[in-house]
Amino acid sequence: MSSLITVIQLALQLYTYLIIASAILSWLVAFNVVNTRNDVVRSIWSFLDAVTEPALRPIRKILPNLGGVDISPVLLIFLIIFIQNILDRLKYQVPGWAL
Repeated sequence: MSSLITVIQLALQLYTYLIIASAILSWLVAFNVVNTRNDVVRSIWSFLDAVTEPALRPIRKILPNLGGVDISPVLLIFLIIFIQNILDRLKYQVPGWAL
């Protein structure tokens, strides 16, 4: 069971890195640092969008409009950290914490 939890935690950590990369790339595109007409940038953009958008879309539906500021990646990362903490408790079976 411990190895399965470790694999899930590694996948969550990788997903966190993809969320951060997506946010940074969106800033770079918004400030015209990178050009989306470049094939490499466009392929990276579409990959990151395809991977992160299904998890970010429900959060964006719940959040109110904050005037162009998107905090949904931050909230998703907090949720991932919360899930990782729960998995740590399951992995090490902290005494006094029951499911």
